[in-house]
Amino acid sequence: MSKILPQYFFTRSALQIAPDLIGKTLVVRTKEGIRRSVITEVEAYNGENDKANHASKGRTSKTEVMYHEGGYLYVYLVYGMYHMLNVVVDKNDYPAAILIRSTSEMQGPGRLTKQLGIDMSYHGKKLGKVNGVWIEEGIEMKTKRMPRIGVDYAGKWASKKWRWLAK
Repeated sequence: MSKILPQYFFTRSALQIAPDLIGKTLVVRTKEGIRRSVITEVEAYNGENDKANHASKGRTSKTEVMYHEGGYLYVYLVYGMYHMLNVVVDKNDYPAAILIRSTSEMQGPGRLTKQLGIDMSYHGKKLGKVNGVWIEEGIEMKTKRMPRIGVDYAGKWASKKWRWLAK
């Protein structure tokens, strides 16, 4: 069994952590048992100035968890049907998160959460065995950077190469 990433791993910048998450192992306790899958694609959202970040309009009840110190889960619903799993990162009062887009077994953030049973009940919970979602050490993988997906509304922020994929 791999070592669980320490909480301080998540208190660095989103742009430092995002590429480091590629190759790490996402672990979720489901009704069927423990599921482990290697993270292969992530997307970073970094601060209130980032117009693609939900926190770009400031603190709201929805985004409050993004202002916590890194290591919490930010889960939201898109199109009324797909839950998105994000890990809050960086220091207290700086809203940043990383969307887990795909793993070695599950392609696409909506499919990933559906297959793992991730829903709004996970929103605001701290990463760890107690809450049933954690991230472990993994394997080293080369990465490539790409622009983020589905954030065309964010102007110049949409073209930021803040999405990392395993090569």
